[in-house]
Amino acid sequence: MLWFAAETVVTCGVLILLLVVHQLWWTNQQARAEAGERVAVLEREWDISPPEAGGSSGASGTSGDAVGTSPAPEEPAPVGGSSAAPSARPSSDGAKPSPASARTPSGETFAVLRIPRIGLTVPVAQGISKSKVLDKGYVGHYPGTAAPGRVGNVALAGHRNTHGEPFRYVNRLRKGDEITLRTREGTYTYRVDQILPVTSPRDTGVIQPVPRSIVKPSYGYSKAGSYLTLTTCTPEFTSRYRLIVWATLRR
Repeated sequence: MLWFAAETVVTCGVLILLLVVHQLWWTNQQARAEAGERVAVLEREWDISPPEAGGSSGASGTSGDAVGTSPAPEEPAPVGGSSAAPSARPSSDGAKPSPASARTPSGETFAVLRIPRIGLTVPVAQGISKSKVLDKGYVGHYPGTAAPGRVGNVALAGHRNTHGEPFRYVNRLRKGDEITLRTREGTYTYRVDQILPVTSPRDTGVIQPVPRSIVKPSYGYSKAGSYLTLTTCTPEFTSRYRLIVWATLRR
């Protein structure tokens, strides 16, 4: 009887260890490989094909704004290492939909995010669905937020741990660090200027067109501009709070 119990304990221990290895190592390997391949495909297509007619070139950021929609039911706010809030509220200025939100289907990649400080290069896909976007190692673009280079707030979510964990080290970012978003239309450079270390997962203010925390109002902005928001879970290996990094368009 004791021998059987000991074997059962050992077996359970091995199974738990395998599960941990799968979550912490294998999902990262798979997701990073897929994300890397997707970046190569996107940039190869962009190098071959010119921007679409009417698309912007460079980073003027003078037209367009956030779309006034919320995520569809099949795209719930991610948990366990990704988003800061469940949805973006409508923009009050009546602006027309921006290219990324208007033309990119859910789950499709449309941009490449680069953060030199932490050595990150990762594709950006439309939506924040775990199965379609985040668990593939991609960074997700909140539906209803601005397109890269446009007036408004480009809000992005990414896993902090497992499944490629692209935002694992965003806590290392500092004021002045550069972040770039490349799309078919051009490359847009943002500069980090505010970091909100901890806030509630329900702090929807951080992804508004003019981002400002509703939990900690001293963090955020007070006038319209071209912003970039990165959201992820904190502390690591939990989904209790959210870490927010804000940047503004420079060129």
